Amino acid sequence: MQRPGIARRDSQDQVDAHSVALPDSLWVDVPRRSGVAAYVQIEEELAERIRSGMLRSGDRIPPERELAEQMQVSRMTVRQALGRLADRGLLVRQPGRGTFVSEPKLVQSLSRLSGFYDQMISHGILPTSRLLSAGEIPAGVAVAEVLALRLAEPLYKVVRVRFVSGVPLVLETSFFPARLVPGLLDLDLERNSIYRLMERYDARPTRAIQSLEPVPARAEEAVALEVAEGTPVMLVERTGWDAHGRAVEYAKDIYRGDRSRFVAELHLDGDRIEGAGDLPTLGSDDDGNGRLSRLQEP
Repeated sequence: MQRPGIARRDSQDQVDAHSVALPDSLWVDVPRRSGVAAYVQIEEELAERIRSGMLRSGDRIPPERELAEQMQVSRMTVRQALGRLADRGLLVRQPGRGTFVSEPKLVQSLSRLSGFYDQMISHGILPTSRLLSAGEIPAGVAVAEVLALRLAEPLYKVVRVRFVSGVPLVLETSFFPARLVPGLLDLDLERNSIYRLMERYDARPTRAIQSLEPVPARAEEAVALEVAEGTPVMLVERTGWDAHGRAVEYAKDIYRGDRSRFVAELHLDGDRIEGAGDLPTLGSDDDGNGRLSRLQEP
């Protein structure tokens, strides 16, 4: 029986007509360990081959039936392994076309405070933006409390989609006290880093508290990020303070889960993490247990 090759593709919409024949061992020689489920072993092995570059982004994975025959396991075992890899964002399934190795995820550092633009530039990537809306609104109760504002005090609300290589990666919704950055909306928010623009007002955030929460994409978020409604995305909420201790930003960023990876560098610093006891509570959930909740827009 002829071993399945891997189809290389040049884009999301075009599969290479030629299959690249790779060694039989690519699929057959999956080491087996006793006491570990076969689908877990297959998942781990294929994940390592993706990480090492043996399987590259855009490679087409052979059909489940062929893989099951090659690896001498059931189709259900193969389906479980591929499904778990898809859940991890390493594979993407395209109805009617097959299963492909995903594009590599972009790493977002949680260890330093920098805007999306500067993070991408540090990776040698030039991001682009699309401004969806920008305007002045009165501060509602929730955001007024977080930013230490009076109720109905003027806020600037800016909504942008950030792109990498033409792919929407994050939907940003940001709020800024208008009195601290007067005239911000008159500047070019589509082609500039807002954090860099805030330096003109001596109001760039120098400290922030940030929380991450996996959520399903709502309808408007799915449209902006070009994913299906209900797709897992990462909500990143952030409150930032400037060098003068003023709360200058509250942001709700929605990242595509299939294209983003968040990494933090941690250090052991005695028995207590300095400042951990000073973290403010932004709200409580519906059952009153005091967990952080999503703030509603004003």
